[in-house]
Amino acid sequence: MKVSEAMTQDVQVCNPDDTIRDAARTLAQIDAGAIPVGENDKLVGMITDRDIAIRAIAEGKGPDTKIREVMTPEIRYCFDDQEIDEVQKNMSDNRLRRVVVINHDKRLVGMLSLADIVLANGSADRALYGASQPGGAHSQGA
Repeated sequence: MKVSEAMTQDVQVCNPDDTIRDAARTLAQIDAGAIPVGENDKLVGMITDRDIAIRAIAEGKGPDTKIREVMTPEIRYCFDDQEIDEVQKNMSDNRLRRVVVINHDKRLVGMLSLADIVLANGSADRALYGASQPGGAHSQGA
């Protein structure tokens, strides 16, 4: 099965100059744990609920803190025409719960999460095992 058959297609993007309050509200509205961050038609990072909790609130930053101050700058991605099994292994190996999906023109076309994989093929064992391993540096997948 291809990633394009399982991914979530309607992906919201935040601006790095938006506040973490804006990001938190959007996360709540769309019932998600992460939102890609884009600037000048380019992805520049990912903001997660964990970024807001650990890098902002726990550090004493207020709700008007800019996303760029706490976002995860690395973008983990896959291509929409990749096989789910290949991406699932990569997610496990890198302890990721979600990845951005791009096409070969490097345009954002979706997000793929462990939940998407489960819904698509009924199994996320390998990816879930990797994503659930303790320790390591915080990444967008946490």
